[in-house]
Amino acid sequence: MLVGVAFAIIWMKDLLSISMLSGIYGLLSASFFVAMDAVDVAFTEASVGAGVSTLLMLVAITMTGRSEHPVRHKPLLALAVVFVTGSLLVYGTWDMPYFGSAEAPIHQHVAPRYINDSMQEIGVPNIVTSVLASYRAFDTFGEVVVIFTAGIGVLALLSVVRRQEDIEKIDSFNNSMHEQHLVLRIVAKMLIPFIMLFAFYVQFHGDFGPGGGFQAGVIFAAAIFLYTMLFGMSTAYRVINQSFMQILAASGVLLYGSVGVISLLNGKEFFDYSVLSSNPVTGQHWGIFLVELGVGLTVASVMVIIFFNFAGRSENSPPPVSKDS
Repeated sequence: MLVGVAFAIIWMKDLLSISMLSGIYGLLSASFFVAMDAVDVAFTEASVGAGVSTLLMLVAITMTGRSEHPVRHKPLLALAVVFVTGSLLVYGTWDMPYFGSAEAPIHQHVAPRYINDSMQEIGVPNIVTSVLASYRAFDTFGEVVVIFTAGIGVLALLSVVRRQEDIEKIDSFNNSMHEQHLVLRIVAKMLIPFIMLFAFYVQFHGDFGPGGGFQAGVIFAAAIFLYTMLFGMSTAYRVINQSFMQILAASGVLLYGSVGVISLLNGKEFFDYSVLSSNPVTGQHWGIFLVELGVGLTVASVMVIIFFNFAGRSENSPPPVSKDS
């Protein structure tokens, strides 16, 4: 299947078609995960792989010129670093067990422990949530920090200060586009509240069913993307305060890390949620609720920050507006 997709991409030589194929492949991958009963992973693949990644690729295409700038230097040092790093990673795989081997340590020790004891120790029906938010909460905290760092990096590299005349031009252009996409805008107004409501459901129901902070954050951000695509950047700038999004991204990481600090201050290990309540299982519920909320806040706000910075650069030179519009 991958070979067929690759040949189709080479044959079409069209970036727009590539992004469409990427979205289709993401949906197919999500279907495979559902068939294998990995619904949590299917949620992530559908929202990130088929949704946000495809959309960001389309936005990146709008920023890409038709011609490539000539390379004025030879990045030999970077090539050497990539080659050495790749060689070390390949060498590290030699000691790994064969793919799908039943004798792998994870199938002999780790997985049986989670399956047999997670309900008694964590009290959460969804084993995936108990593993991500409790057993390996430190690793998940690192992932949230990486997402936050990515947002800060995009802000540092692609931060755009919009001029008032640019905003006025975009306003005029959006007003002229309103009549052309009236049906889409009306339908979107009806769908966006339900998309956000579903994001809240995924966020706060991740303990008992598929979902969690990562999936909910991306779904919530997708609703904002839809609003921005149909109503324009200038309207979205008035609705979504970018400074507030940056504060929200930092607040999510701070909320997550604060749970671990509270555990340390009470003489327990980092991210030991039992200190949050007199009943250890109730403390686990509170801890998972708080860290998942921090994950959702950071993921949603960082996705919005990245999208607005990419899309803002593509609209620095808005299309000419006729006098009739």
